[in-house]
Amino acid sequence: MTDQVTIAAHAKANLFLRVLAKEESGYHSLETLFTLLELHDVVTVERTSQGIALDVEGADTGPTEDNLAYRAAKMALDATGNSFGVRLRLTKHIPVRAGLGGGSSDAAAALHAVNYLADGAVPRHELLQFAARLGSDVPFLATGAPMALAWGRGERMYRLQPPKTCPALLAVPRVGIDTAAAYRWVDAGRSEGFHRGAVALDPEAFKTWGGIGRLGGNDFEAAVFATQPVVRELFEQLAETRPLVVRLSGSGSAIIALYKSEAERDDAAMQIGESRQRVINTTTRARPAPGPAI
Repeated sequence: MTDQVTIAAHAKANLFLRVLAKEESGYHSLETLFTLLELHDVVTVERTSQGIALDVEGADTGPTEDNLAYRAAKMALDATGNSFGVRLRLTKHIPVRAGLGGGSSDAAAALHAVNYLADGAVPRHELLQFAARLGSDVPFLATGAPMALAWGRGERMYRLQPPKTCPALLAVPRVGIDTAAAYRWVDAGRSEGFHRGAVALDPEAFKTWGGIGRLGGNDFEAAVFATQPVVRELFEQLAETRPLVVRLSGSGSAIIALYKSEAERDDAAMQIGESRQRVINTTTRARPAPGPAI
């Protein structure tokens, strides 16, 4: 019987993001293109006799019981009858409150790890339902897919084969963005009766990074740039380095830029420097994320 598993919990980025109608529940439906990045946290889950313990290294993730990985572990344990407990150890490399899905990826990893320790007692399709209850990014990250179009609250997806691996630069300002506040800024900037026009997504557009770059932007950009000038200035700096794609990821504050080569990416990193932001070199993934490792 396996008593401990470790999972690489990969970051995600949004290469376009449209905020659609606000539902009666207060949540917004979305349309977005997710891509998986090599940057990852490390989630280790160890079997214990009972309960859930959480240790976090590398970042402050807030109160334990609010942590998404903790909540995910509780869901999985409840579904398997709480016949054992777990100790979660999160080693954080993904910046928090940056729109890169670090907490969501930890949660997806925790679901899979606890279920693995329970000998796969929860069917995969049920794990995805748990993921959807945890947050809009968790279902994509729970699939392990390298790229997907997603709708609704991220629970409806169409998996895509991404273009070849691409050098990526993440620039993370030293400010965090509260997601709920970002949605309020978007709503405040829209006139009454706002609606989307017609759009047709061409399959050919997803075959190259340049094609993806021409699909459109992120609806959070205008709202976040208006309230956080430092994020707007950083976006403009990165746009001047001639990337294939440059986007605010999620509701921010991280900005992702994709380049033709590692040399171009590294030059861009040197140009913007690290005096006012954290700079992370990574790449996109062309293959699915690996599962639990014993």
